[in-house]
Amino acid sequence: MRILFERSGGFAGRKLHASLDVQSLSAEDARQLQELLERSRFFELPSKLETPRAGADRFTYRVTVETEDGARTIEAGEGAVPAPMRPLIDWLTRFGRGHQ
Repeated sequence: MRILFERSGGFAGRKLHASLDVQSLSAEDARQLQELLERSRFFELPSKLETPRAGADRFTYRVTVETEDGARTIEAGEGAVPAPMRPLIDWLTRFGRGHQ
């Protein structure tokens, strides 16, 4: 499984990109990431989650998960990220910051 993550927008407008192959992660990180994906119900969410009120200083997230069965992308405004998906976004953001 491969995950592509992008965060754009925010006050400074800097983009954050991360690309990771789950097989390259430690066993603990891979387990944690898989658990976060399952808890977020990633594969059940609509592909676009829009924020009712857009703002110039808000983030937009794009997460693509590629598996043997295909790829699934979700785009979400910061205010539209469902609570179960927030830990996944936070984990991917920390990972992205550490791999810039």
